[in-house]
Amino acid sequence: MSWRILRNGRTGEIVLDRVRWCASFWCHLRGLQLVSHLPEEEGLLFVTNSESRANTSIHMFFMLFNIGVVWMDSSGKVVDVCLAKPWRPLYAPKALAQYYLEANPSVLQRVKIGDILHFDEVVA
Repeated sequence: MSWRILRNGRTGEIVLDRVRWCASFWCHLRGLQLVSHLPEEEGLLFVTNSESRANTSIHMFFMLFNIGVVWMDSSGKVVDVCLAKPWRPLYAPKALAQYYLEANPSVLQRVKIGDILHFDEVVA
């Protein structure tokens, strides 16, 4: 399992101390379903092979709490954000995205559309 630091390129501030790099089929399948608690400083960064709206859409079935979702294009630019609520069938980005972050809703206070997020710092 690989963890990264998520940093806002515009401000240099840390958005999340630990984001789990989620690129495998199994990680995508499991996501945060049936997770009862997510620490405030953690999130899950989903990685896809190319920019797409369909491949970065999410559902909220089997989710136990609201999450903040941040979609980014291939350069890390934030293209959409939303508050996703449990048991909703579909949330899709308004623009093409290659990455998306699922975290506590408070992440939406630290990120805005147009920000460039960096996630190349690996956490030991």
